[in-house]
Amino acid sequence: MVSKSDQLLIVVSILEGRHFPKRPKHMLIVEAKFDGEQLATDPVDHTDQPEFATELAWEIDRKALHQHRLQRTPIKLQCFALDPSTSARETIGYVVLDLRTAQETKQAPKWYQLLSNKYTKFKSEIQISIALETDTKAPVDSFKAKGAPPRDGKVPASLSGLDPKDIVAVLNEEGGYHQIGPAGYCTDFFIMSVTIAFATQLEQLIPCTMKLPERQPEFFFYYSLLGNDVTNEPFSDLINPNFEPERASVRIRSSIEILRVYLTLHSKLQIHLCCGDQSLGSTEIPLTGLLKKGSTEINHRPVTVEGAFTLDPPNRAKQKLAPIPVELAPTVGVSVALQREGMDAQASSNAPSPPPASLICHNVALLCIALSLIELKTQNEHEPHHSKKRVLTPIKENTHTGPQSPSESPVPPHNQSPPTKDDATESEVESLLYDKDTKLNPKAISSSVPALLAKPVTTSIASETASGQKIAVPATSHHFCFSIDLRSIHDLEVGFPINCILRYSYPFFGSAAPIMTNPPVEVRKNMEVFLPQSYCAFDFATLPHQLQDTFLRIPLLVELWHKDKMSKDLLLGIARIQLSNILSSEKTRFLGSNGEQCWRQTFSESVPIVATQGSNNRIVDLSYTVTLEDYGLVKMREIFVSDSSQGLSAVQQKPSSVPPAPCPSEIQTEPRETLEYKAALELEMWKEMQEDIFENQLKQKELAHMQALAEEWKKRDRERESLVKKKVAEYTILEGKLQKTLIDLEKREQQLAIAESELQRERRELKSERERNLQELQDSIRRAKEDCVHQVELERLKMKQLEEDKHRLQQQLNDAENKYKTLEKEFHQFKDQQSSKPEIRLQSEINLLTLEKVELERKLESATKSKLHYKQQWGRALKELARLKQREQESQMARLKKQQEELEQMRLRYLAAEEKDTVKTERQELLDIRNELNRLRQQEQKQYPDSREIASGKMDGPHGSALEEGLDDYLTRLIEERDTLMRTGVYNHEDRIISELDRQIREVLAKNNASN
Repeated sequence: MVSKSDQLLIVVSILEGRHFPKRPKHMLIVEAKFDGEQLATDPVDHTDQPEFATELAWEIDRKALHQHRLQRTPIKLQCFALDPSTSARETIGYVVLDLRTAQETKQAPKWYQLLSNKYTKFKSEIQISIALETDTKAPVDSFKAKGAPPRDGKVPASLSGLDPKDIVAVLNEEGGYHQIGPAGYCTDFFIMSVTIAFATQLEQLIPCTMKLPERQPEFFFYYSLLGNDVTNEPFSDLINPNFEPERASVRIRSSIEILRVYLTLHSKLQIHLCCGDQSLGSTEIPLTGLLKKGSTEINHRPVTVEGAFTLDPPNRAKQKLAPIPVELAPTVGVSVALQREGMDAQASSNAPSPPPASLICHNVALLCIALSLIELKTQNEHEPHHSKKRVLTPIKENTHTGPQSPSESPVPPHNQSPPTKDDATESEVESLLYDKDTKLNPKAISSSVPALLAKPVTTSIASETASGQKIAVPATSHHFCFSIDLRSIHDLEVGFPINCILRYSYPFFGSAAPIMTNPPVEVRKNMEVFLPQSYCAFDFATLPHQLQDTFLRIPLLVELWHKDKMSKDLLLGIARIQLSNILSSEKTRFLGSNGEQCWRQTFSESVPIVATQGSNNRIVDLSYTVTLEDYGLVKMREIFVSDSSQGLSAVQQKPSSVPPAPCPSEIQTEPRETLEYKAALELEMWKEMQEDIFENQLKQKELAHMQALAEEWKKRDRERESLVKKKVAEYTILEGKLQKTLIDLEKREQQLAIAESELQRERRELKSERERNLQELQDSIRRAKEDCVHQVELERLKMKQLEEDKHRLQQQLNDAENKYKTLEKEFHQFKDQQSSKPEIRLQSEINLLTLEKVELERKLESATKSKLHYKQQWGRALKELARLKQREQESQMARLKKQQEELEQMRLRYLAAEEKDTVKTERQELLDIRNELNRLRQQEQKQYPDSREIASGKMDGPHGSALEEGLDDYLTRLIEERDTLMRTGVYNHEDRIISELDRQIREVLAKNNASN
């Protein structure tokens, strides 16, 4: 058990909060979750600074704390807003605490901001501190059953005015009963009883590190029945728990409906196995099955919940214990019964008045429960091996030490198999109907137990009774002979030779003693070995349908063991032989020893022997032959069982005859005939006889003491064997964990080696790359220097060449100037000569006019280009204006929508004033746009005055052809301008500028038609 100083408390103090919004109709709750356990604070008001002032604590030991710190187990705190009217909860945010920050010294609290905060406009924080404290609480009642948390039981319509929380058990000492529910509803009396019948594999609950008391420890079962603490008689042997079944009954006054609601609220009964004040394990018995909804079974018969329930050690989840195999799981047989009072006539006639405490605890020697206990024990124990393997063992036996009453009915046929847990609990319910004063004869019980178990090796209990017991055999039982021949093993798959024997046992054949082949044989690869002494036959009596059911359910397990002189025996694998295969084989008829007709079935095949550890791979194949012979109905109806340990018979002492008186005629007598000699002889004979009797008594005492020592040795041996098995199982688990850790370490070492080699390779690559870059840099510097020197040389050569070219060109320039001066002088002379001619003057005028024409054409072209540029700019300005207008409208609509959302709760007069300002702004913008359009229209009218004159028809008449050409050009320009404006998407046919252009186009068309 963990020492007191190793028990710690993880204390999380939730003090207060800040920056929370005010919600008067809501409450705040903080829930903390750690290691699967959830704790919560009390609800507080949802204010801006809520005060929680709550400490939440979890019990833990130092080892578990260290493990949680290694795994970085977090403590998660979630904050909820609770609506008391609807019980609806809203998640506000959460905080995650690091367990590694918890220290045993006092630390100042810190403010933690809520993550995933629902209140996005508030930075809500909670003041929290986490610390470790030593758990100083004495664990006096640590093993007591805890009350189940109240559940929301649904109250029936007939009890609609009743609150489920008010349905509690109240003791009425005067009446001697517990009342459940209000007095007005309680009209019936019930008897509720709990029986603890047997227990198995309890040693699995004691860990290797636990220290039991030095003296002989006492163990007992504890549970709480309607608030009354109940314990059974203590026992000291966990391996073979020897205690009498006990029944605790309580009298209840209630009704079926209220009792059903109560059992729904308190749905589980906790039963603890205790040693002193310490709980070794517990189990929970579900009680909801006693009174099912709509069931009326309790009105006719008692209702029960019974079975073998598994005991779990405390804090299995926290200790992270490995799961126990089903065959080694500790179990306790419990029966919970509920019945109406007065249902059993015998119980009602013999029942005394109820005691004041209303709790009745008494011992009932339940025959069927004892049978279940013995059967569960014998399933896991090896019985003594008998040299005689052919034994006629009846499967159904019935023995009574006294005469049967006429009302006693025989056992039905379906119960003729070895008793199971279900069969035992059915008989247990019937035995619970007896009164507490009814007691069975222990000798009758001990003599009937082995008879019902149908196993000859368990008749040691019956050896205490008379030697003339009779075992009854059912009339429908058949005499069977089952033989099995393990012929050979072949096709070895492992890589080493094995020195093997085969071992199996099948308790259904009458003996649980193992059958083994002998001597061991060596098997190698690619060879087939025939097994010595591998044939065995079993004679037994049973029912055919029971034989078929057993063969279908239980296969024969054949174990392959490796024998080694230097080490202990090793279990290599197990073969599963399905005995039901022989039932489907062909039947052959033969005559028995007395001439009766018998049937024989034979089946042969090869099965693989699979490895028990590691991967389930095949080790070797086993060839076998099984034969089943049916000799018909059993002729012997009763079998006499004699006591094997008969005492020595007492020595019968013959009365000494008085010698006749001597004849008076005899004068001289022989010395051997004297009375003194005869008395001395009788005394010596009496001494020898007493010595023989004393020696016989000593031998009997020696035999009794030797038997007691043998039994004690067997008991100690079984205890050591169970402890060794448990140690081996624990060491196997630890070995698995160690192997897993070693594998992880090897993987980690491999990863580290790979990472180290990768790091060295990267270092080498970086070093080589650095050297290469340095070399390249040096080469580039050297090449740059050489290029610079070469470039300087080239520049010098070019400079020299350019100076030479300069001198040469200077000389050519001087020559050209001289030549130009000469030509200019000659040109002036020629010009003076030609200036006096009239053709020359006309030619000069023509040249001037040509130049003027070219200049005018250039001006016209520039004016046309500027006009086109203006049209493009104008269209672009219109598009930009439309886009600005649309954007302004969108922004204005967005501003309006935003203002409407923000001023939703303001007064109506402010909203009206704001709308008026908005309308004025829009009107002003429209006026600005209209002024801008008018200004653009005026610029257009100023730019094209000639076009308007052409359109008005004020040009002179002599230029008729020119006027028509001007009208066509003007018409084309108007149409282009209208189409350009329409393509911008800003204007439509209803706008003034478009209407004006259409009107001008119609006027020009009319004038053009009139001129034509």
